[in-house]
Amino acid sequence: MSTENTYILGIESSCDDTSAAVICNGKVLSNVVANQEVHAKYGGVVPELASRAHQQNIVPVVQNALDKAGITKDDLSAIAFTRGPGLMGSLLVGTSFAKSLALGLNIPLIDVNHMQAHILAHFIIEEGSKIPPFPFICLTISGGHTQIVKITNHFEMEVLGETIDDAVGEAYDKSAKLLGLPYPGGPLVDKYAQKGNPKAFKFTQPKVGDLEFSFSGLKTQILYFIQKNTKENPKFIEENIYDICASIQYTIIEILMKKIKNAVKQTGISDVAIAGGVSANSEIRKRLGLAEKHWKWNTYIPKFEYTTDNAAMIAITGYLKYLNNDYSDISIASKARLKVTE
Repeated sequence: MSTENTYILGIESSCDDTSAAVICNGKVLSNVVANQEVHAKYGGVVPELASRAHQQNIVPVVQNALDKAGITKDDLSAIAFTRGPGLMGSLLVGTSFAKSLALGLNIPLIDVNHMQAHILAHFIIEEGSKIPPFPFICLTISGGHTQIVKITNHFEMEVLGETIDDAVGEAYDKSAKLLGLPYPGGPLVDKYAQKGNPKAFKFTQPKVGDLEFSFSGLKTQILYFIQKNTKENPKFIEENIYDICASIQYTIIEILMKKIKNAVKQTGISDVAIAGGVSANSEIRKRLGLAEKHWKWNTYIPKFEYTTDNAAMIAITGYLKYLNNDYSDISIASKARLKVTE
């Protein structure tokens, strides 16, 4: 293996996507994701089915990532894997595989915090990509998390505010379910919202702390709103789907933008990034673009393929840890619950 090239294999198996990626000196050579179709008919991820599917997918996915990168396993410098947070059964598949492969190849093993990896995806080196300077603020938004994090360096993070109940991605998916849209519904709400009037229906925003989020009240509000209106007109959803989605989306994005604004004001940091599955949402991307013009922020929006769960973000985090000689012991265990600061 040549000394100047550091090849990191990243393995991600925290939920229902099996992913493997190869990064060389910070650049992505391959990023392979196998989605699990099996969950759609259940309207959500079934943990037992997810871990079984990971077991079937992991070997072909890793082989595919190596092939696409044009290297063999003997070229690898280290193996990075998602330690948590996530579904325990799913995490175990990736962890066991990474440990076995690292042992077999006699190369370092590097554990990665999934939430840190979402943020550190911004450090993937690509043509035309903007890398945020330290310190910066990152809004991490996904099915399981909603947080505002201050990033002082690659591995020094502080949570400034987070949700006190549900995550934003869950609010999207639950709203979609109430509207009879298939799982995962968040992207569909976004799609339909483009054709609707965001001011058609009004939902109130929760009254919580300046940097805190709450979505459980909004979900209840949407439930009652739909029940009341469908009682009066059984075709209400069908006739107003675009306007309902646009109004729900408008409310959610208003909440997110208000909190980022508060964080910028309180910290004086105007470098703002987003990360996590919901950062693929077209409206939050658009609003951040406008914020750059209006409030003179510098905004950092990840490429679509690095928003959802993917192994490229695990590999880049592994690479940054590798440069620090920050390796894991073979006895390291998966953790279903893991804070972004751990």
